[in-house]
Amino acid sequence: MKKPYYTVKDMITITGVTKRTLHYYDEIHLLKPYSYSDKGYRLYNQEDLKKLRTILLLKELDLPLKEIAAIIQLPKQEQRTILAGHYEAMQIKKQNLERTLANLNDFISGKDISNLDIFQEGSVLPLKEQYQMEAKYVYGDTDKYQEYEKNIKQIPEEERAAVFEAFDQNMQDVFMQFAKLSEESPASEKVQQIVLEWKSYLEQFMIGDTEILQCIAYTYKEDKSFKAYINQFGNDTLNEFIHQAILYHCEDEKLSHKNSKSIQD
Repeated sequence: MKKPYYTVKDMITITGVTKRTLHYYDEIHLLKPYSYSDKGYRLYNQEDLKKLRTILLLKELDLPLKEIAAIIQLPKQEQRTILAGHYEAMQIKKQNLERTLANLNDFISGKDISNLDIFQEGSVLPLKEQYQMEAKYVYGDTDKYQEYEKNIKQIPEEERAAVFEAFDQNMQDVFMQFAKLSEESPASEKVQQIVLEWKSYLEQFMIGDTEILQCIAYTYKEDKSFKAYINQFGNDTLNEFIHQAILYHCEDEKLSHKNSKSIQD
């Protein structure tokens, strides 16, 4: 025959909670037993058991007991509305955790940290912004960097994210094209056409004279972060190949300029 009540021992057996937990919930008025026996033992009914299960569910959300106490006093519809908000927050946490796990797996597999999609939440700057700050720290006092910043400021703020995203995608496409031609001479016509395309994207933000192009080529060759980023599109020497292709373009530009000047003289 079904019992009309549950003792503390019954509640422990059914749910797995501890005696101490039930006593504490009673003390803070979170879960009061519906009655007491003649000897003063706590007695719970089926509604109490259902309420305990709701409390345990809410604890799974890492909610503080004070908030749980407030929620379970609300009508069911209001409870669902509040919990829908917690559901959305947990979905975001889930997505962030999945991204973190994917990044961790890539890092364990040998992918360079500069290529990971990290620091998208919290107070730490996203990796792309860190690289921008690093570039400003290193090159901020140069005329070229100040020219770059001036041109960036001319782009409406609401359009900048899209402009940077398009630039990143264009650069990735260019590096993949370089990778496909990496068996050819850096001086070949096909490779030099890719250099001109690469240069045109840079000139959205600055004047691509030989001085700045040589500086960027050197950075591609020597900077570990750029080297790791570029080489993910090809082999371990792709950055060196692009470095040589850019330098050839610069030397060709200098020669053309010199010949043009000689003709004018």
